[in-house]
Amino acid sequence: MRRRRKRSRDGLGGGFSLSFLDAISCGFGAIVILLVLTKLGEPRALEEAHRELQGRVLALEQELHEIRGETRLLDRRLKSRVEQLSRERQQIARLQGDLSRIRGQFAATRQLSEVQEIVEGRLLAAQQSLSEEMKRLLSTYRRPKRDALVGGIPVDSEYVIFVIDTSGSMVEHAWPLVVQKMRQVLDAYPKVKGVQVMNDMGQYMFSGYAGKWIPDTPGRRRVILQRLAGWKAFSNSSPVEGIERAIRAFASGDERISIYVFGDEFTGPSIEDVLETVARINRRDEAGRPRVRIHAVGFPTIFTIPNVAEATGIRFATLMRALCQQNAGTFVGLNATRP
Repeated sequence: MRRRRKRSRDGLGGGFSLSFLDAISCGFGAIVILLVLTKLGEPRALEEAHRELQGRVLALEQELHEIRGETRLLDRRLKSRVEQLSRERQQIARLQGDLSRIRGQFAATRQLSEVQEIVEGRLLAAQQSLSEEMKRLLSTYRRPKRDALVGGIPVDSEYVIFVIDTSGSMVEHAWPLVVQKMRQVLDAYPKVKGVQVMNDMGQYMFSGYAGKWIPDTPGRRRVILQRLAGWKAFSNSSPVEGIERAIRAFASGDERISIYVFGDEFTGPSIEDVLETVARINRRDEAGRPRVRIHAVGFPTIFTIPNVAEATGIRFATLMRALCQQNAGTFVGLNATRP
């Protein structure tokens, strides 16, 4: 009995030894399983992280592309604004130059009186009725240069065109006087071959006669004056378009033509550009005289309206004086807006 008990203590059949080995084996197996599971989960996590990272990169690249597009658009806008600012500064400089010249040149124009204008109208009517012998004698007489600048509008033309400013300032403040002055000019030409009337934009009073001469008869003259009394058409307060259209449409042959400009403002950008354009399209004959005479009557509406800047009125007078002198005509500046 003693030997069997001793063998049982020293042998491997004891309960304590088997339990310990089982615990060790189970623990080691669990660790191995955890390691295996960990290794299996790592590629999936890495793949998900990679996809997420690629999505962020694509989003950032798209955002960068949009930012670059907006940057190019802003650069173009900035360049356009800089160029526009440069042009506006140049235009301001030209306008300042025009204004300084206007202030020096217009002083004498505003001194013309209504009495002088009436006398000139009577002289025009008398000159129109001169006999052939008197015309021949008159052609050999040269007027002094100063007289040629301020009076004596030649009425030797066969055709007459009226270019009339139909802007609000003219219609509201000087229209009865416009009708009166047009009647006076027509009276100074007892008989011509053709008449035409358009506004400062080049719009014809009678669309049926667009590009054609209106035959001169007493009845048609009455119709023209009647239509003028209530005529209203869009205007930009600048006679340039009407003058150029009249010359291009009617100065194609050797006819003697006179243009009469009735207006009060010039809102165009440059006086010099107008003079150069008209000089180019108004051809001259063999004697160096322009095919079309340009006369003008200035109505002082801008100077009689309270709280209105006078710059456009001054520029009109300056342009018309230079244009009439360049094209063998006369500029008459009125000192009233009513008959």
